[in-house]
Amino acid sequence: MIKVTRINIPQMPTKKPRRLYVYTPRDYEKTDRRYPVLYMFDGHNVFYDSHATYGKSWGMREYLKRTGLPLILVAVECNPEGNERLSEYCPWDVNIPNIISFEGRGETTMEWFVNELKPMIDAEYRTLPDREHTMIAGSSMGGLMSLYAVTKYNSVFSRAAALSPSIEAGVRQSWEMIDSAELKEPTLVYTDLGSAETRGHTEPWAKLFRAAAKLSKKGAYVAARIVPGAEHSEAFWEKRIPLFMDFLYPKE
Repeated sequence: MIKVTRINIPQMPTKKPRRLYVYTPRDYEKTDRRYPVLYMFDGHNVFYDSHATYGKSWGMREYLKRTGLPLILVAVECNPEGNERLSEYCPWDVNIPNIISFEGRGETTMEWFVNELKPMIDAEYRTLPDREHTMIAGSSMGGLMSLYAVTKYNSVFSRAAALSPSIEAGVRQSWEMIDSAELKEPTLVYTDLGSAETRGHTEPWAKLFRAAAKLSKKGAYVAARIVPGAEHSEAFWEKRIPLFMDFLYPKE
């Protein structure tokens, strides 16, 4: 079942309510079992094509229904107004002259996730609240935020999937973020990039694998790959769901 409600993030400039999606497994009402939790960014793109920005979702509803994975999935809609999504999903300020400039509110976003959203979910649902059973995932800027979450908030999230992470939003800051991390065991990170996303340039591939190497050096178990022919869109991220889910949460 997917429950859709409206919430606010008071710390953000916009007071416009956003959708909160909570998926519970099909046996949730029939048992007293507790479940791992996967948090996802860009919640409007996770379950329903009719809610998705470009008319195509990840299809997580179909995947979870097909596999019957016993987990709770919590997805939060971003603020799509102007550059607000970029602002909410970036841990630092960005200023590229003559191109783009915005204030990074990613830290505020994650403080809300950790200190307000997660306690609310743990109180309302039968979760396994410890770090080993708490995962996070996203793509593009949401992928960058997943890397940020698993490094800066590693005491909360032990597993992350960062699909097509926007490392280019701050290469130096990304390296500093990983280099300064103190990772506990276990920490699992899946990350990838579609070959068709880079228009023939291999430098982004090198940055992805450098991030993976840095995480591995810190003690994380990392799966990093270039996906042949994959573009930067939900349709292609959907195809990688089995890959990152099998890595983060192997079937029992």
